[in-house]
Amino acid sequence: MRIALVGSIAAASALAPAAAFAVDYLSAEEAARLMFPDAERFELHEIVLDAAQLQALDARGVRGRSARWQSLAARRGDATLGHVIVDQVTGKFELIGYAVGIALDGTLKPVEILSYRESHGGEIRLPAWRRQFAGKSSTSTLRVGDDIANISGATLSCTHVTDGVRRIVAVFDLVKKSGGLR
Repeated sequence: MRIALVGSIAAASALAPAAAFAVDYLSAEEAARLMFPDAERFELHEIVLDAAQLQALDARGVRGRSARWQSLAARRGDATLGHVIVDQVTGKFELIGYAVGIALDGTLKPVEILSYRESHGGEIRLPAWRRQFAGKSSTSTLRVGDDIANISGATLSCTHVTDGVRRIVAVFDLVKKSGGLR
């Protein structure tokens, strides 16, 4: 009887999913402060895309995914220094939370990884990988293998975060050109 019970426990544990690996590194505001250290405050804004803007994104080859985005506007006095937009993408199986900082001229700050839940591929948190985004804009390719390097063992994480950044840059560019951000 004892042998059968031990065998059942071993079989059940072999079928159980592996333990989840989840780490939260930064909050959205902490990331915003890293991206815009000169900001005195951050104001929450909602970006709402209309049907025409969603179609314009589609025409650019960017899937809009959402008509509503939250932005933290970095402010110093009456001036806006830029915006921080937080998003999540799926790595291989789990969500990766990240923040994208965009200066008013449309150039990117280094991407910040807020949370990572995969057991592999966490190397996307390395500063050298995140810094690749700095200075890029809506005119940049923003594709793994072109202007963003891949990390072996983190291909899906690299690709999905880069795709997400490209989507955010396209949304920012579209809304800014329509006068929706200042």
